[in-house]
Amino acid sequence: MTQASLVPALVERQSDFAELRREVHMYPGLGFEVQRTADLVAARLREWGYEVTTGVGGAGLVGTLKQGTSTRRIGIRADMDALPIVENTGLPWSSKIAGHMHACGHDGHTAILLAAAWHLAQTRNFDGTLHLIFQPDEEGLCGAKAMIDDGLFERFPCDAVYGLHNFPGLAVGTALVVPGPVTASSDRISVLIRGQGGHGAMPHLARDPIVVAAAIVMSLQTIVARSVKPGDLSVVTVGQIKAGSTFNVIPQHAELMVNVRATNVDTQKLIEKRVREIVDAQCAAYGVTADIEVENLVPVMVNHADETAFAADVAREVFGADAVSNTRSAVGSGSEDFAWMLKERPGCYVIIGNGEGSWGGCSVHNPGYDFNDEAIPYGASLWVRLVETYLKQG
Repeated sequence: MTQASLVPALVERQSDFAELRREVHMYPGLGFEVQRTADLVAARLREWGYEVTTGVGGAGLVGTLKQGTSTRRIGIRADMDALPIVENTGLPWSSKIAGHMHACGHDGHTAILLAAAWHLAQTRNFDGTLHLIFQPDEEGLCGAKAMIDDGLFERFPCDAVYGLHNFPGLAVGTALVVPGPVTASSDRISVLIRGQGGHGAMPHLARDPIVVAAAIVMSLQTIVARSVKPGDLSVVTVGQIKAGSTFNVIPQHAELMVNVRATNVDTQKLIEKRVREIVDAQCAAYGVTADIEVENLVPVMVNHADETAFAADVAREVFGADAVSNTRSAVGSGSEDFAWMLKERPGCYVIIGNGEGSWGGCSVHNPGYDFNDEAIPYGASLWVRLVETYLKQG
């Protein structure tokens, strides 16, 4: 087993950045409401000599550090937002904001990038421009797009951009660096069925949209099973049904809220086509109509070949050759709005271990989850070595 090669100073200061991570954890913000965390990040970056631009895409910020004369530029991104979950960890640093919780480790991602920022500012062992991107609203899948629409890459040009996420069940000190598709697209499909209301005792005088909704829900389950190629990871989930107000009234309308995930563009398009066909066919069979609205939240996130190979080389240097894998199947079918950044610029999204055993038994988005502070020097060392190598002096 090849030994890890962490940055010694980051190992020595692990407890300091763990304390910072726990402070962020205690005061979580949802979506774009991350001002407290953004202010903390901005203050630290300014203290270390970064030029800080706030209000990018609403609540995002970018810290910039230039060194030497090279024109090469790199961006590293961390997400700052939390989830609307009531925490039940019982930890001393539990959330102090009722109903809000860092249940996905964005507090850890922020601390990792700040740790790397501190070290890079102290040593300045690079030649070029470093942009540290702190993003709001990853959970809502809108923060990256908001920053891009606000001119992120025009105002802070990057030749390549990188991000990471922790993964419970994967040992601390290990990493996944996967070429090609990494996370799934996420689409929202809203279906409004227009029936004809009536008395519950006289259904023959009505056209019941609830019955149609039930038929559509069951038919949608056949899409992945019978229309998608086996082995092509995809998901169709009806997350909400809204209809009716009481026992004996057939309502006028029923609404379905459908979430679609796919790991390639062709499958994404196929699923949308099949949803439309099923809705139209079922509505025709029952003599009703429907309105369909599709919102494409994020595309498939695809790691670029050259940047992924580069990140894998650096990861093997930091974590050890035997600790880095390229197995995509371990990641699952979640979505990540860093996909938008990888559509704009080449780059790579890396997965790092959050721990096994009790750490691995509690997934993200769970009220019992906590980020494993033992992972901080691994993630921060990865960022430091990646920046130093990419922006190599001379």
